[in-house]
Amino acid sequence: MTYAVLCPGQGAQHPGMLDALRDCPSAERVLADFANILGADPRSWCRPETIFRNDIAQPLICASQLAAWSELRRTLPPPAYFAGYSVGELASYACADALDASDLAFLARDRAKIMEAALDGRYGGLVAVRGLRHDEIEPLCAGRDLWLPIIMHETRVVLGGTRQAIDDLVSTIRTRHGELKALNVEVPAHTPLLAAAAAPFRDVLDRSRLREPRTPVLSGIDGSVISDRTHAINALSEQICNTIDWSRCVDSLYERRCRVFLELGPGAALSRLVRERFSDVEARSIDDFRSLAAAQRWIQSRAV
Repeated sequence: MTYAVLCPGQGAQHPGMLDALRDCPSAERVLADFANILGADPRSWCRPETIFRNDIAQPLICASQLAAWSELRRTLPPPAYFAGYSVGELASYACADALDASDLAFLARDRAKIMEAALDGRYGGLVAVRGLRHDEIEPLCAGRDLWLPIIMHETRVVLGGTRQAIDDLVSTIRTRHGELKALNVEVPAHTPLLAAAAAPFRDVLDRSRLREPRTPVLSGIDGSVISDRTHAINALSEQICNTIDWSRCVDSLYERRCRVFLELGPGAALSRLVRERFSDVEARSIDDFRSLAAAQRWIQSRAV
């Protein structure tokens, strides 16, 4: 079966997220490249008190995903597509051979810095909402510093904005029988609060060594297929302050005959969502396995 590789974003980091990469030579080289560029071993970031900090989370997630894929790919047939959720979209380009590890380290670090500078101290967050349609929630956000940065499903979205705006809306959503879960993300990504970050990050991408991906990457904004540098720069800069329609992205992969999905972690939210959305697919995260070798065997037995 045709398979796709999914790269998740922030929120599911855990102290053991790099443990499976021990004694994996290809993964070790990626982590060493990140350490050389950023001045710290990514393993030192895996502490409960710092792991969710935006400036640490973004490069850490990118390092873990590229390191894992660098090891997995040695014995796997090439995937048909890569797709990344939020900062995972940046990592997906490196997995698709459009960026080297050192370039990814620079871009992940700069993306986090540029986003924080654009906020100018107006930190907020993201909250997952389940049980209400996005067209029911959008009117509730009107006139507030609150938006729908991520659409996961018809009745599953993510709200983002200032902390005060989120707190003000919580009781209203609960009275309408919506379920809420605060995400471990410091910045209201993919909202107009980050509009000032788009142009500076585009400039950084323009100056980078980003190249045409060897394997197509799907845009998180609309699920379109990206196969050239210009389109990639546009997608990566625009998604910082625009809604991610992840449901559309997953539908696009399914329409392109992907029936096996491997999520690079951390966490397993994306693979779980794929299983819930389609009854005839197989989707797992590397966090579901005891080792990368087990994940390799799983893909080898299913993908062609």
